[in-house]
Amino acid sequence: MALHITSLNSGSNGNCYYVGNATDAVLIDVGISCRETEIRMKQLGLSLKTIKAIFVSHEHTDHIKGVSTLAHKYSVPVYITDATAKNGPRLIKHLSKPFIADQPVTVGNLEITGFTKQHDAADPHSFIIRHNEITVGVFTDIGTVCKQVIRYFKQCHAVFLEANYDETLLENGGYPIYLKNRIRGGQGHLSNKEALELFIEHRPSFMTHLLLSHLSKDNNSPQLAEELFKKHAGDTNIIVASRYQATDVITITGNEKAEHIISSKPMQLGLFS
Repeated sequence: MALHITSLNSGSNGNCYYVGNATDAVLIDVGISCRETEIRMKQLGLSLKTIKAIFVSHEHTDHIKGVSTLAHKYSVPVYITDATAKNGPRLIKHLSKPFIADQPVTVGNLEITGFTKQHDAADPHSFIIRHNEITVGVFTDIGTVCKQVIRYFKQCHAVFLEANYDETLLENGGYPIYLKNRIRGGQGHLSNKEALELFIEHRPSFMTHLLLSHLSKDNNSPQLAEELFKKHAGDTNIIVASRYQATDVITITGNEKAEHIISSKPMQLGLFS
């Protein structure tokens, strides 16, 4: 059984990533409103009835804005570390579940593993999601490429990978110096250059899709990032995750012929009734 993935939104205005199959799915972060999450999933033919859990990467608003409302409305458990929960979304107790770094959590027929990363948050994590030997990663808000990032990146058939800023645009842009230093200081975000080095040096031969994610509105551009990566992509499909709309749903089959599905019409993945 394949995995279906989409970015419902990606950027400083909100992050929300869907990974699932025909019966079970998870959301990594809900940084857009519950209503907007519902609208975008319905447009793609995806049903919230398949969402079996939400995993929270860290407590910044662009990752948790809609978590509480969506979780409460649909009684969806939220996996979140204690340190993040103290600073993050307000949850009724019975919906909040802990997870431990590097220890897989089984949700339906999916296996989700969180791992620690460098970011200026209380207890930040990224995630891989596995099913039937297919692995998808969600790697955003990464201050630097550490050994953990490399280790899990090498396992992925598809990855949402942060390419937040172009170094020249950031340096010459209008951000105050403290904010520039926060972004590029090792606890902020990953540049196009750093993300590309990770991709070139550690991409596994079976990686079929790379979704460039969390692009800065002011210090990057979709065209710039896409052109940079496509020069080195080989057989890997390069897609830019938008800060304004969902991407098409992509089917990851675990081989180099993974199918890119255009979702202008609802797909049969648990349609809304």
